[in-house]
Amino acid sequence: MTIKTEHIWKDFENKLLGFIKSRVSDNEISKDILQDVFVKIHLNIGSLKSTDRLSSWVYQITRNAIIDYYRKKKIQTDKIPEVPENLEDDNLNADFYGCLKSHLNQLSEQDKKAIIQTSYKKVSQKDFAIQEGISYTAAKSRVQRARKKLNDLFVGCCQIQTDKYGNIISSENEDCNC
Repeated sequence: MTIKTEHIWKDFENKLLGFIKSRVSDNEISKDILQDVFVKIHLNIGSLKSTDRLSSWVYQITRNAIIDYYRKKKIQTDKIPEVPENLEDDNLNADFYGCLKSHLNQLSEQDKKAIIQTSYKKVSQKDFAIQEGISYTAAKSRVQRARKKLNDLFVGCCQIQTDKYGNIISSENEDCNC
């Protein structure tokens, strides 16, 4: 069995680039990952046992390359998440921001990171899952649990009034430190 890597390139280049871009938001990084994938394909083509499995083999290499990218990125940036000074959200009023920041800081680092990444830094839950090296289902559960914990902190401390769209229109602190 002889498969030429240039045939694989022609058959898979656009599909794989689209696949990578759906999981990595930066176009240049997506192209770099694609190049890494084809280097790995070229170096390991001899390990492919059946041409019937070519597509799944190529996509497995691609998934692993994406995971490797996020693992490297996580190692470089893995630190305690900080609450940004300016949470970009049109629904936050100035009074509420101080309370939100206080409550976010009471959450575990894992919960704080889940909320900040997905709600304020606009990272999709799929991308968050890849960054954390967990399944998409686990990421959704983590975000949902973190939001529930944050909500419980607010309910125990603050009186919040919202409009019919969920926008916060006023908040009053009861006996808490926010």
